[in-house]
Amino acid sequence: MRRFPRIVLTGVAAALVVTGLAGCRTSPHVAAYVGEEQITVPELRSAVDLRLQDDGVAAFAKGKADAFDRQVLGLLVGEDVYAAAAEHWHVTVTDDEVRTRIDTLLAGNDPNEVYTQLAAQGISREDVFENVRQQLVRQKIAVAEGLDSALSETALRQQYDQNRDQYKQYVLGYIAVPDQATADAVLAQLTADPASYPAVAAAFPNQITLAQPQALTVDKVPAPLADQVSTAQPRTGFTVPVQGVGVVVAFVTDVTTQSFEDVRPALQDAAAADIDKKAQQLVQDFRSGLDITVNPRFGVLQENAVVPGGDGVVRILGDTSGSGAATPTATTGG
Repeated sequence: MRRFPRIVLTGVAAALVVTGLAGCRTSPHVAAYVGEEQITVPELRSAVDLRLQDDGVAAFAKGKADAFDRQVLGLLVGEDVYAAAAEHWHVTVTDDEVRTRIDTLLAGNDPNEVYTQLAAQGISREDVFENVRQQLVRQKIAVAEGLDSALSETALRQQYDQNRDQYKQYVLGYIAVPDQATADAVLAQLTADPASYPAVAAAFPNQITLAQPQALTVDKVPAPLADQVSTAQPRTGFTVPVQGVGVVVAFVTDVTTQSFEDVRPALQDAAAADIDKKAQQLVQDFRSGLDITVNPRFGVLQENAVVPGGDGVVRILGDTSGSGAATPTATTGG
């Protein structure tokens, strides 16, 4: 089969933004037109039947056959749009490239478990394959348009230098004690002898106390401590009353900054997500120039969705799905 829908590995359902009316291309044997291409009714039926061979997808679609038909049709339209976009930008993605990318995304996960979770959301293995192909098409479109410069060594280092404060790590310990007097005494002891922290913490075992200081960025610090930690100097501390806990003694033994190499993966992910967003917009703009029509037999426009019944033909223009730099965990979330 050549047609499969665009689905991201986080398990989000297919989304279509639908607007406006199209021309009068309404052959009863054609489910949709995408430019000069046609998605015939037999092709749609075959695509639906292929998905229903998966028991999990079949269970998802049970009792809502018409809605599932519309979902698959919308995804087939998306596939043809991406095929046209790849031709327009003169880019090619091979099946081997897709398989390699999927293997990377699935690293550390049980593929059968992931695909089972996705099937429960109506997403087949073929859907995943096509989605990843489209992610790679966008990457190559970005290169063709020169958008990938944000991934250069120079650009990544510039981002690192501009946001260096974000990469500070506070080697922080905190100890929950019953009252302010005890907190003051504990803080005085830690200030006089920071190396005594493990012994002091051991005297107050509870669900709050850390046995050893940990290196944390500000966003990982417990909220009641975050503001004061961000301005703390090494070998200093403070106390914070916490309702239902008592008083927490926080002590910063050191402040370090993560190296560029440490944060490079996060910088690359952020840059790649921004590039993908721009590439998605390019594809969406390209899509808006295509003559895309859907046979009214399969639905009508209502509140930006294709819904059952009525007359008229709708044009599918947009794509509200998120960045394709996703992990292969099947969740109900972008």
